[in-house]
Amino acid sequence: MHSWWESISKQRSRILSLSSLLPSDGLTLSSLADSDRPALSLLSSPSAYSLISTALSSPSSGSGSDPLCQWLYETFQSSDPQLRLLVLSFLPLLSGIYLSRIHSSDSSTLPSLAGFEAVLLAVYSSEAKSRSGKAVLVQIPDLSQPSLYHTPRNKPVNDRSRQSVGVLSPPLEPHLAVKSTKRAIIVGTALDCYYKQVSQMPAWSKREFCNFAAAWAGQDCPCRTKFDADDQDHHENGNGNSNGHARLLREDSGFSSGTGNRDDYNEDYEDDVIKEVVVEMDSLGINKENAENLEKKGVRIPLPWELLRPVVTILGHCLFGPSNSQDVKDSASVAIRCLYARASHDLAPQAILALQSLIRLDKSARAAAKAAAAAAANSSSNANTPSKAKKPEILLVSK
Repeated sequence: MHSWWESISKQRSRILSLSSLLPSDGLTLSSLADSDRPALSLLSSPSAYSLISTALSSPSSGSGSDPLCQWLYETFQSSDPQLRLLVLSFLPLLSGIYLSRIHSSDSSTLPSLAGFEAVLLAVYSSEAKSRSGKAVLVQIPDLSQPSLYHTPRNKPVNDRSRQSVGVLSPPLEPHLAVKSTKRAIIVGTALDCYYKQVSQMPAWSKREFCNFAAAWAGQDCPCRTKFDADDQDHHENGNGNSNGHARLLREDSGFSSGTGNRDDYNEDYEDDVIKEVVVEMDSLGINKENAENLEKKGVRIPLPWELLRPVVTILGHCLFGPSNSQDVKDSASVAIRCLYARASHDLAPQAILALQSLIRLDKSARAAAKAAAAAAANSSSNANTPSKAKKPEILLVSK
C-alpha cells in the first residue's frame, strides 16, 4: 500500500509541475492529477495530448532551455514505470519533429535542439544500460532441422556448428552528445525502447508515428502504389516482369538517369500523385483521410538501416496488432507503401524484402476481411428473405 501511494504521489507531483509549464489549460492537467491513475489518465486524454503536442511543435521548442523538454528528461529519469511510459508515448512526435528540423532545407537558421537531444540520449542510455553491452541476437531457422511446420526430406543432422545467429542490433556504445554520424543509431535505439511498450501506447501516439514515417520516406513519389498495381497485373496475366517494374519505379518518379528530374515537378503533378495515392488507398479499403493527411507531416530524411529497422518493426505492430483501431492500421498501411517506394529508389534489399512482406500480408488480411464481411452480409440477406414452405416428406415403408 505504501509503494502504491508513493507511486501515485510521484505521478501527481510530476503532472502538477507540467501544468505549471502549460498554464493555458492548467485546469485540465490538474484534474487529471487528482485521478486514481494520474499518468494513465494523462496518457489517454486527447485534450492533454493536443496541449503537449502544440507546445512541442512550436518553432521555439527543443532548445536546451525548453522547460517541456526538461520536464520530459526528468520524468524519464524516474523509476516509476507509468511515468516512463508517458514520456515514451511522446517519442514519435519528438523524434519526428527533431529529425524533420535537422534535415530541413533551412536547418542553419534553426535554434539549438539540445532539449530534444537530451531526451533522446536519456532513452538511449537507458536502453544501453539494460543491454549491458551485449548485442541483440536472433536465431536464424535451419530448414534442415524439423519444426512444427515442416519435416526435412533428408535425415536431420544434429550439428551445432551449423546453427546460424544473426545480429539484430550491435552492442551500444555510451554517448554524451548526438553526433551526426551517430544520430541514426541513437534515434533508432530510442525507437526500439518505444517498441518494447508499443502495445500499451495510445492510438494517437501510433498514428503520429505512422504519419512521420510516411513523410520521412518522401512526399513526391508516385510509385508508392505501383506495388499493388503490379501485383494485381501479375495475378491477372499469370506472370510478372521485375525488370519492367524497377524501370517503371525510376521513370515515373524522376529518379532515373534519364531526363526525369525532381526539380521539374510542378504543383499540378504533385496533386495528381496525391490523388493517385488516395484512389489506390480507397480501392484497398483504406480511409482516404489518412492518405490525404499524410502530406502534412515532416520532411524527407536519410533512412539508414539502423533507423529504418525499428521503424518497420513498429509499423508491423501498427498493422497487425489485435487491439489497434482501424485508423491506426490504415495509417500504417499507407506508411509502409511510402517506405517501400523509398527503399526501391535507394536499392535497400533488407528494407525491400521486409516492406514487401508487410504489404502482401496487409493486402491478404484486407481481402480476407472484405470476404468475411461480404459473406456475413450475404447470409444476413438470405436469412431475411422469405422462403417457400416445404412440402411434408412422405416416407414409404414396405411390409
